[in-house]
Amino acid sequence: MKPRHLDQPDWRSRLRAELTAWRPWVTRVVVLAFAAAAGLVVAGFTWLAESAYAAFESGRAQLPWAPLLWMPLVAAAIVWVVRRGFPGTAGSGIPQVMAAMDVRTTRAQRAPFVSLRTSLAKLVLTSAGMLGGLSLGREGPSVQVAAGILHHARRWLPARSAVNEHGLIAAGGAAGIAAAFNTPLGGVMFAIETLARRPESRSSGLLIGAIVLAGVMAVSIYGNVSYFGRIEVPALDLALLGPGLIVALLSGLGGGLFARVLVVSAAGSADRLSRWRAAYPVRFAAGCALAVAVIGLATGGAVFGSGAAQTRVLLEGGELNPVYTPLKALATWLTAWSGVPAGVFAPSLAVGAGIGADVAAWTGYEHRAALIALGMAGFLAAVTQAPLTAFIIVMEMVAGQPMVLSLMACAMVASVVSRLVSTPLYAAQAQLVMAGLAAASPSVAAPAPAAPGPAGGPVVDPPTDPGQGPSPPPTA
Repeated sequence: MKPRHLDQPDWRSRLRAELTAWRPWVTRVVVLAFAAAAGLVVAGFTWLAESAYAAFESGRAQLPWAPLLWMPLVAAAIVWVVRRGFPGTAGSGIPQVMAAMDVRTTRAQRAPFVSLRTSLAKLVLTSAGMLGGLSLGREGPSVQVAAGILHHARRWLPARSAVNEHGLIAAGGAAGIAAAFNTPLGGVMFAIETLARRPESRSSGLLIGAIVLAGVMAVSIYGNVSYFGRIEVPALDLALLGPGLIVALLSGLGGGLFARVLVVSAAGSADRLSRWRAAYPVRFAAGCALAVAVIGLATGGAVFGSGAAQTRVLLEGGELNPVYTPLKALATWLTAWSGVPAGVFAPSLAVGAGIGADVAAWTGYEHRAALIALGMAGFLAAVTQAPLTAFIIVMEMVAGQPMVLSLMACAMVASVVSRLVSTPLYAAQAQLVMAGLAAASPSVAAPAPAAPGPAGGPVVDPPTDPGQGPSPPPTA
């Protein structure tokens, strides 16, 4: 007798059931429609943010010293608006999305993080940060923008739909990455490795389709081109091993320390700056922006914006300020600490590119673009401790399929090194969001602090400012 599990399905009955069941079709239409809308909105967000930064650069060209006045004013105004009306928009957006997906978060507590109102505010406020020339990226905010749009689809789904809120938020966040970077595979991996940490088994096919569709909508507007073009890398040999290992170790250590500083500064402590940040957040934001302006003027404007233009310069063989790499990291941290809505994805790629270019200069390795790509993957993997997402995103951004194995190896090594000095950035920041929710509502249990790494990585404590509410603490 043939085992039952070897019986093949009756395709006629399956087809009949598929065609006559209305709930799955309504679910598909609604989810895909909202995914398409999310892709279009993220594409519009891309245009708005880039136009805003272009306006900043145009003004700076006419008045080189204007950033010293303009940037503090913009940062202060943004933080004032965030704290008065849109606290859920503070930070990069990824920790807020992760907190919204937490099983302890109620629907009412989820609303400030993923809603159409929050998505619109996040889009506008992040673009305002680009208009101010701050060192931030739009990719993390794109995650929250798209997650809010996909989450709204739940209102239009049938009562017993197989797609739940958790899956919609995860798919929306991944769609934001896919549309922002034009990296659909990276978006899918981001959903699994960072947001959901598990696939939605009952509806994974539909949700993956939603992620891809959002990317397709962005491609339909901007074209099917790689984010940084195509790098020309000849056949890689053992000569890459030494420089590549140096890049992996440096990006792993640097990315881990960068993530640690972001987490510790967001959590706050008893030092004077943290107390000033808690007591006078608007003035503190202005002070941070002034520091970024000074660094920007000292580097000829290299640290302003997301760093995408500087990364392209490096990939094309150009040169930047010798101290660009550490100063870009410093400017990004100050921007994140200021409390404005700001992502660190693109700035992390820029810092990693700088590490790769520096190692190429030190070692004399001729294939500079290869080391730059490795630095991008390594630093992003170290900051996020999501190596698969990092190497796939970089591979798609530079059309670097010939470098798949080397990108993967670099991301893995960098992630391991990062774990020695830091907890995962977004997971730690999500704990801060949950701690804020617990302080605001006793019904939400505060999460246990993140365990320190083997070398004494940071332990995340609840925010020190009890009056801040649920979202302002994680500002990276």
